[in-house]
Parts: sequence; C-alpha cells; structure tokens
Amino acid sequence: MGKLLRYMKRYTKECIISPLFKMLEACFELFVPLVVANIIDVGIANGDKGYVIKMCLLMALLGLIGLSCTLVAQYFAAKAAVGFTKDVRSSLFKHINSLSYTEADTLGTSTLITRMTSDMNQVQTGVNLTLRLLMRSPFIVFGAMIMAFTVDVKSSWIFAVAIPLLSLVVFGIMCGTIPLYKKVQNRLDKVTGTARENLTGVRVIRAFGKEEYEKRKFHSSTEELNKIQLFVGKISAIMNPATYAIVNISIAILIWCGALRVDGGNLTQGEVIALYNYMSQILVELIKLASLIITMTKSVACGNRVQAIFDIKSSQEVITCENTGNSQYKVEFRNVNLRYKGASENSLDNISFSVMPGETVGIIGGTGSGKTTLVNMIGRFYDATEGEVFIDGKNVNSYELDTLREKLGIVPQTAVLFKGTIRDNMKWGNENATDDEILEAIRIAQASDVLASKENGLDHIIEQGGKNLSGGQRQRFTIARALVRKPEILILDDSSSALDYQTDANLRKSIKNIDYKPTVFIVSQRTASIQHADKIIVLDDGEIVGIGTHNELLEGCLVYNEIYSSQFKREGE
Repeated sequence: MGKLLRYMKRYTKECIISPLFKMLEACFELFVPLVVANIIDVGIANGDKGYVIKMCLLMALLGLIGLSCTLVAQYFAAKAAVGFTKDVRSSLFKHINSLSYTEADTLGTSTLITRMTSDMNQVQTGVNLTLRLLMRSPFIVFGAMIMAFTVDVKSSWIFAVAIPLLSLVVFGIMCGTIPLYKKVQNRLDKVTGTARENLTGVRVIRAFGKEEYEKRKFHSSTEELNKIQLFVGKISAIMNPATYAIVNISIAILIWCGALRVDGGNLTQGEVIALYNYMSQILVELIKLASLIITMTKSVACGNRVQAIFDIKSSQEVITCENTGNSQYKVEFRNVNLRYKGASENSLDNISFSVMPGETVGIIGGTGSGKTTLVNMIGRFYDATEGEVFIDGKNVNSYELDTLREKLGIVPQTAVLFKGTIRDNMKWGNENATDDEILEAIRIAQASDVLASKENGLDHIIEQGGKNLSGGQRQRFTIARALVRKPEILILDDSSSALDYQTDANLRKSIKNIDYKPTVFIVSQRTASIQHADKIIVLDDGEIVGIGTHNELLEGCLVYNEIYSSQFKREGE
C-alpha cells in the first residue's frame, strides 16, 4: 500500500489543506465546553441574560466557522481521494495491458476486475476518510484531555487512564482484522469469478440444464464469503461496545468525583459540565476513529492487493538476441517448444517451419492440437520455452512489442467488437484510416452488404460485444478491422467459422488479391478453407505431422487425409 502513495504527490496541496482545516474546526469545537461552563457559572448563576445571549451567539459563531472549515476540508479531501484513485486506476489498467498472456492467465480475469473496481473503491473511501479524520480525531481526544487539565487537574486523571485503555482496544482490534480483510477480498474474487463465468456461459448452462448445479456452486462461494465477513464483523463489532463501556464508566466516575468536589467547594457546576462535555467529545471521536480504523484496515488490505498486481512484472522483456534467422523468410520457427506456466507437459513440441513473404499458410488439426498457441507466438503473446521465432530474420524477443505488433493484423477466435460506431471499431486497426480505406477493408472482408443494410452506414452504432450483429457479421467486421491496418502478416484464427462456404471462398479470394500482398496465416478446422494455401501445416497433439500442399498432404499425411475425408463425407461433397 505504501508504494501507492507516490500517486499522492500531485495532490500534496489538498493533503495539507484538508487536515489543516479539520484541525481548525477541531480547535473551535474544543472551546465550546468552556463557553457552556461560563454560561452556567456566570450567566445563569448571576441571572445575567445579556451575558447568556452573548455566549450563545459566540457558540453559534464558533459553529459557523467550524462548518466553513469542514466544508473546505471535505472538498479538498474528496478532490485528493478521487484524483488519487483515478491516477492509480489508470496506471493499473495500463500495467495490466502490459502483462503477457501468461500473467493474465495466471491471475484470472475475475481477480483483475475486482482489483480495478471493488478494491479501488475501498481505497478511495479510505483515503477520503483518512484525510478528514486521521488527524482530527486524535487531536480532539488529546486536546480534550489537555483542556480537561486546564479545568481541574485532580479530575483529569480519569482522562489519563481512559484514553490509553481505549487506544489499546482500538489498535488491538485493528491488528487482528487487517489480515482477515485480505481473506474477505480473496473470497470476493471467487464470487466475482463464479458470477462472471455464469453470465458469460449462460447459454451453455441452460443448454445442458446445469442451472441448479451453478446455483449451488454460487451459493457455496457466497456462503464462504458470508462466513468470513461475519467472523471479521464480529471482531470489529467488539470495538463499539468496548469503547462505549470504557467511556461511560469514565463518565460515571467523573460525575461522582465531580459531585464530591462541587460539594466541597473545589469545583463549580459549570466546570463539571465542561469536563462531562470533553469526555463526550472523546467518546464521539473515538467512535469515529474506530470506524475510520476499520475502513483504513479494509483500504490497506485492498491497497496491498492492488500493489500486488503492480509488483507482477511482464515476463516479456526486450532481449538482445543474435539474429541468426534467414532474412529471406517472413516468419521462421526453429525447434520451438512451449509449455504453459504450471503445465506438466509441452503444448507445442519441436515446431520448425519457414514462410516466404506473401505466402498463404494454412494451419489445421484437431481440437487442442496447438493451432492457436502456434499463431500466438508470432505476435509474442507467449514466449517459447525452447527454440526461436524469427520475423524478417530478427528474433521476436529483440523487437519492441509495439513495433512487432504493428506488423500484424490479428483476428482472434472470438469476434469482439466494442460499443461505438462501425467507423470507430474499424479505426482500432488504424486510427488514421480514411473512410475510403475503411470501405475497402470492409469490401475485402465481404461485409459491404452488411454495411449497406445499415441506415447510418459507418455511423451505425454497434452494441457492446457486437450483440446487435449476427455471428457471421461480427466475424466479417473483425476481419475488416485487421485489414484496415494493412498488416505485413495477417493471422485469421478460425475467424470464418460462422461464414457459409461461398462467403468464405470469396473472402479468401479477396485476401489473395490484396495489392500489398501480406503473409497470411489461416487457422481453420475446415479443409475447404485452407486447401488452396501455398503451404499447409498439420498439427496433432502439439507436433507437426505434415507440411505441404493440399495434394501432397492427401497422399502423405494420414491425419490430414482423415480430416479431409471425414468432412467431405459428412458434407456430401
């Protein structure tokens, strides 16, 4: 959490002004019991109505000044807290985007969402309350004790005993709850993950009739969260009754001792009331301080969880490598192995092949054979465990990631579009693209008819995730988005699965005729989609079992032959 405080440097002024004005407000509040004592001992005792009115007006003035100070303090505390949270959240988002797929897979989406939302909101609340109350409450507590000594030294020993006892209770409970709140947030991660999984896979759950199972699973997660929250809540709940008990016992002793001293003529009635008011102020402020400490405890736990994400560094650093690749090849794999973090065996084994500029490469294989894993290594989304990957004769580890990925146009398996106009979505590929360039990319992607059917054309609004488009329309627009970039290497990762055979064929023909001749990788489970490729790579259980043209593989690769025969037999072709 301490490392996050560097983001407060921009708000140094606010962090000074807010506590300062809260201290001023506290000073005015500490004078109120003395004014009340004078009203009783002087105004009421002497029947001086004018004095009473004057003192009441003075109290009202102290209240107005205190209110003004409070408003100023609240404003600057809120400004600092919101600004601090905005800066941290922006940096966190940027940091998460800098992580490789390996780190993102390890952490999990639900955890990252919780850290960005729930944890950051808790940190913001903690910062706001800390600026407002952290100095004010102790100042009132110790200030009230000092003021009590100015009223009557002998009665003030009660304050000297009560305050250490209260501090022991408050800080003891705080030390016990800090680690428990971390467990609460971890359970919240689990609940968020379960909820996200259910919302994402709601159709699959219904299709398989797993509603009751998922309800039980979600109930189990919430029950775990509920138990730990109740446990922490019970410990935290001890604070208020404990502080009330100590303070009220102190008040009872104070009134008893004060009555004896008034009866002996050593103390006035007004002074007893002043001492009582100071004790009440201490009670109120300690309750505030207890609540603040609980909030701070949660905030520190959440802040530590956020900092834990910042502490994770991307495994993909730019490494100076000896570039011994053959520069005549656009893409080259040399004895590449890949094992996912935490896996017991390789996902890819001894992958070696080379691709000339402008060639079209088809990649085919059964489910789980490593097709997507292979193309992800071209853009260095995963690093090779062993072996090397070259682009233009240069090891991909030697490229700055931005430079490397500017060469690529990638269409992932899941067609993702963002809320906004069609034009806005297309400009993800190239923010400087003209409308003519966008329309050309849409034409190549076989989406011109979809665009023509939209009343507003490029200004048509796409809903989040492209929910107002069909699966085939989403795929065509994601392909167009990649083409807008005019990439040197175009990767289509099973991106035409929702297209009919005619549209798929037209798409491949249009891509083949692109004037800037990109190197194209087509990942597909359809042999029809890749049979006209210059080179086809056949994968089976992470290994290459065949490389060649369609006809060569039909004759010499059993796996490809089986895939081809089963599909054409099933499809009646």
